[in-house]
Amino acid sequence: MNTLIIGAGAIGIAAGTALQAAGASVTFLARGETKTAMEQGGIHRTGLLGEAHSQPDQFSVTDSYDRLTHSPFDYIIIAVKTMANEAVCQQLASHADILAPGGKLVLFQNGWGNDEIYLRRFPRSQVCCARIVTGFVRTAPNVSHITVHSAPVLLGNLYQLDPAPLSPLAAALSAGGIPADITQDVGAALWAKMLYNCALNPLGAVLGLCYGDLTKSPCGNQIMGDIVDEIFAVMAACGYTTYWPNAEAYKKELFGSLIPTTYAHVSSTLQDIRRKHPTEIDTLTGKIIELGQAHGIAVPVNQMLYREIKLLESNY
Repeated sequence: MNTLIIGAGAIGIAAGTALQAAGASVTFLARGETKTAMEQGGIHRTGLLGEAHSQPDQFSVTDSYDRLTHSPFDYIIIAVKTMANEAVCQQLASHADILAPGGKLVLFQNGWGNDEIYLRRFPRSQVCCARIVTGFVRTAPNVSHITVHSAPVLLGNLYQLDPAPLSPLAAALSAGGIPADITQDVGAALWAKMLYNCALNPLGAVLGLCYGDLTKSPCGNQIMGDIVDEIFAVMAACGYTTYWPNAEAYKKELFGSLIPTTYAHVSSTLQDIRRKHPTEIDTLTGKIIELGQAHGIAVPVNQMLYREIKLLESNY
């Protein structure tokens, strides 16, 4: 199995260690200090799912699509921040021969609607998504540390197409230490992740708190509950569904199970704010606002948090 990972951040590095350990051929597209660290010290995964280490001679890394030496690829994992999707899509379309016939682009990203950019250049059968509810932190340019793990990575296609072609990728990730599976309804899984991320990430980033600390005051629970109510209203207007029939059922699990099992995790949004990096708020809360406006659904709590994140970004 021949894989390319675009984006050597915490998720990309962790996925690379798993795939290499499972015997897959792994190539990274990386730049700068990340590329240098990978070439000199390999890649490493630590934390909850155990340790995995790949030496520099066990994978390939390049900073240019023109210098990819192991194409065509069966799977291209896109693990960049969502703000880079437009540029990545343009590069992939200009180098379409690097994707094998029947190969898949798999978006290992937060948010909703990321596939839309890639569908401008690639058919639905080639654009797939991953639902990830594992917490990753990059503790060094070539090290990914797993802080929380709630469920396997779920791989699928949003357009009711057979997910079976993703089975080899899921099996390799699992064999390498990151549990994964395929699903016929990855949309439901992605909306479950949207609920979780949108309820926790922007509020935690604005306040500088980990997930669990948001629940220490009834006010925090009320704000997160209001966010969930707004998202369920948007989902209903759009015709989207997830694993819970209504907002009350989801909130019961959010406060009773999901947050306690990820209590100490610091969201990627807060990590970005602390590093003074752009956040992915546009494909998280921003998408809720966009869909709400399109369907006449007011989302004032989501809108306020979105504005506060943008204010923080403007003061870097």
